[in-house]
Parts: sequence; C-alpha cells; structure tokens
Amino acid sequence: MSKRLEIFKFAPAAYKGLIAAKEYVSSALPAELLDLVNLRVSQINGCAFCIDMHTRDLLKHGVKIDKVALVPVWDEAEALFSAKERAALAWAEVVTRVEQTKVPDADYQRALSVLSEQELADVTIAVALMNAFNRFGVSMRMQPAALAL
Repeated sequence: MSKRLEIFKFAPAAYKGLIAAKEYVSSALPAELLDLVNLRVSQINGCAFCIDMHTRDLLKHGVKIDKVALVPVWDEAEALFSAKERAALAWAEVVTRVEQTKVPDADYQRALSVLSEQELADVTIAVALMNAFNRFGVSMRMQPAALAL
C-alpha cells in the first residue's frame, strides 16, 4: 500500500476538536472499557492502525491476552467480560453497523438495562469518535506500530 497524506497536518483545528472529544471520553469511561470498545469498533471497520494501538493499550493496562484475543467473539466468551463490557460491546457493534442495523429500540433498551444514561451517552460518543478515527486511519493508510518494529 502506498503512503497517503497525514490528514491532521492539513486540518489542525479539526484534530484539536477530535482530541478534545477523545480526552472527554477518556476521563468519562474506565480505560479498559474504552479500549475494549475502541478495539471492537476498529476490528469491525478493519483499521489496522487502531487495532494495533488499542491491543497494545489493553495489554499495557494488564488485560490478559486471552481476553484481548477473544474481543471479536466476546459474546461467545462472555465469562471473560463484565456485564458493562458486554453491554458496551453490543452497543458498539450495533451503532458501528448503523447502516445495517438502524439501531433497534430493543438494542437501546438492552444497553440501558445495564448502563446508566450517562454511561450510554459516553459509550455512544466513544463509538462515534472511534468510527471517525477509523475512517481517517483506513483512508489515509496510517501504519500500525507493528510495521515499524
């Protein structure tokens, strides 16, 4: 793949806004939950840069490799994930696939049965933000750290 432009170099004001939103969700949600959601969204979107980054972040937080490896099939390995993590991951999937799912009321109610309104709002912001970052990563062919090793 050919290298593409460093998009944020050409749009510093937009980058500043995205970083402010990232700082907000980073302070609002537990780091492990946020990184699990970010990893799952990035897996769905096929963003190698973000998959690499959030996998490394989870491992730095002390999350066991068994759990990280099973994020794509969290619903089959649900014993490894807390109720909040399962609710956030399910919500992340349905919101990321909005074109297909249209985010049904039943999924919204399931998420709210576990997450508070504030947590659901924060997870939704995190999912939207990660989807945006994934689109930058994929379209601009951002290189994962693993390729620099």
